[in-house]
Amino acid sequence: MEQTQDLSEDRLANAWAELHALSTDTTPLRPDANRLAFADPEFLLRRETRGLRIQLEMLKPEIDQQAQGIENTIVVFGSARFPAPEQAEAALKLAEEGDDEAALTLARRHVRNAQYYDQARLFARIVAGYSNPRPSAEQLFICTGGGPGIMEAANRGAQEMGALTVGLNIVLPHEQGSNPYISPSLNFKFHYFALRKMHFMMRAKALVAFPGGFGTLDELFEVITLVQTKKAKPVPIILFGTEYWKRLFNFDVMIEEGAISPQDLNLIQYVDEPQAAWDAIKNFYEL
Repeated sequence: MEQTQDLSEDRLANAWAELHALSTDTTPLRPDANRLAFADPEFLLRRETRGLRIQLEMLKPEIDQQAQGIENTIVVFGSARFPAPEQAEAALKLAEEGDDEAALTLARRHVRNAQYYDQARLFARIVAGYSNPRPSAEQLFICTGGGPGIMEAANRGAQEMGALTVGLNIVLPHEQGSNPYISPSLNFKFHYFALRKMHFMMRAKALVAFPGGFGTLDELFEVITLVQTKKAKPVPIILFGTEYWKRLFNFDVMIEEGAISPQDLNLIQYVDEPQAAWDAIKNFYEL
């Protein structure tokens, strides 16, 4: 793992370098003292203007979502590494034709986990089917981290039903490109994780967490903590895939050691079917 050797070294991602890396042409951006300050990317990406960039990342998605009537969302998290069933089956067939045991093991695991892709897709279809005929103030929109895997599945299900669907993507050195099912006008990209997290919570009426890795756990515990500490209003927090989550967490240990209260477990619900996830949300809000 890359080490930070110098205490004065900047440990945060460099927005200027990212902008160059994402540029569609090779023309370098050069400083220009005569350019208007708000039209000068070299100035806006200085260390001293970080506060302005944070404000802009707060405002842009806020204004655009308001303009398009996105007031209430259901946030879906889950692994970016779980493929669509058709992709998993194709990879398995290819692996079975070869002699790489590791590739075959991986392909079989992908086939097993692809069920979650299908279930996230179906869940989003159920939400969109309920929401589409409702008045604007009562509509619920699927919002994801905008990447592949479970996020793609949820955006895909909503898009298939003709609903607007939100993606809050983030620039990462690997793995995270926008999936093609996000509504183009709601396909946002972030530099700062903190601002992205705020936008997840600002409109969230429920969180549905499918099996996932560090990113999923990060977002899940952020929401649990906000609700537990009453910094956010209670919302349904649904863990999809009982076996996965109960293998991963032993909350009884936390209760036995006094780290959490027994009633804290009431903050979460386990489900194994898309309809059950939707029923939990419907019951919470008496829809």
